[in-house]
Amino acid sequence: MTEKLAKLSIGNQAWEFPIRSGSIGPDVIDISKLYGGTKMFTYDPGFTSTAACESKITYIDGDEGMLLYRGYPIEQLAVHGDFLETCYLLLYGELPNPTEKSKFDHTVIRHTMVHEQMSRFLSGFRRDAHPMAVMVALVGAMSAFYHDSLDITDPHHRLVSSIRMIAKMPTMASMAYKYSIGQPFVYPKNELGYTANFLRMCFSIPCEEYIVDPILERALDRIFILHADHEQNASTSTVRLAGSSGANPFACVAAGIACLWGPAHGGANEAALAMLEEIGTPERIPQYVARAKDKNDPFRLMGFGHRVYKNYDPRAKLMQQTTHEVLKLLGHGDDPLLQVALELERIALHDEYFIEKKLYPNIDFYSGITLKAMGFPTSMFTVLFALARTVGWIAQWKEMIEDPGQKIGRPRQLYTGAPKREYIELANRA
Repeated sequence: MTEKLAKLSIGNQAWEFPIRSGSIGPDVIDISKLYGGTKMFTYDPGFTSTAACESKITYIDGDEGMLLYRGYPIEQLAVHGDFLETCYLLLYGELPNPTEKSKFDHTVIRHTMVHEQMSRFLSGFRRDAHPMAVMVALVGAMSAFYHDSLDITDPHHRLVSSIRMIAKMPTMASMAYKYSIGQPFVYPKNELGYTANFLRMCFSIPCEEYIVDPILERALDRIFILHADHEQNASTSTVRLAGSSGANPFACVAAGIACLWGPAHGGANEAALAMLEEIGTPERIPQYVARAKDKNDPFRLMGFGHRVYKNYDPRAKLMQQTTHEVLKLLGHGDDPLLQVALELERIALHDEYFIEKKLYPNIDFYSGITLKAMGFPTSMFTVLFALARTVGWIAQWKEMIEDPGQKIGRPRQLYTGAPKREYIELANRA
């Protein structure tokens, strides 16, 4: 088969670069030797047209509104599977058989406890510290508490670190929450499932028995599945970039959490909820839609559109269904925020302005309402996102470490500062 080539002509000179094809999706032009041949770099702010790695984990088709984990549509995984099954799939590449699933669940659940000294480490924070600030520190500190699995060249160490991260993240997240509200930490229970354990650790108190509602457990489990991975987004790219230097996995995931904290990434659902609360009632929607259309008004409708999806976010459809289930269970079927959300969605799907700009509701549009109804404060929204995304970060990190072609990340730049100039002694400067 003849190799496909891309030709670049600059003046009287021409160069050829190989074109590589994936199993699905657009072809890519391999420009790894561009600078050596042309003494030029490409300029691509935000890396929107650059494939920085080769991956077998997650595929997104933004035009078709498609999201696949290891080839499986997110709709099928979220409806028929559970979060730990998705974790197994992302880590190992295949869905587990019953024996593999049972063993994996058993292993993860029995690694949920954290070192007892971590509670004393956490007590050094102010009580009103943001839970995400606490999470960045706790996860980064894991390399000090679990330094027996930091050899990234050892496959067993990589496996142990991966399991520890997935298993202990809910415990640390619940500790950050409990600390922020002044309640005692709750230890995990091995007889409970992953998501049920997390709900109990967040909402139980010593003086009362707490029974996990299966509908809420399933709803949160589905939210975790929907957020488990999302290809080479900002936080995942941060984890890969940190990992490319040989940093340990706990440090890499801590870097990913720090990136996720940004309002343009993990904080988007909190921003969408704040917008719905600002609008208040369906009657006020037209004026806010008008403001969104006004180029001179800084107001933006949060929870609409996506950097990648140019069609309806497939996760948003599942999230809408989950929102209805939770609100019905908790008696919030007439929740004013949901009424505002539904009417805003209806307008967005029929208004020419939104259709033309392809501003469809995304997952953040509904997830904030759901988490609020469950009892989580807005400060915990991004923590839950980080909990779910941990498996994606770990799978991507593991894939990168095991890739013989991986190199330390080193983006280049277009320099626009001062050209070379001579130093002037202080006494001679005007």
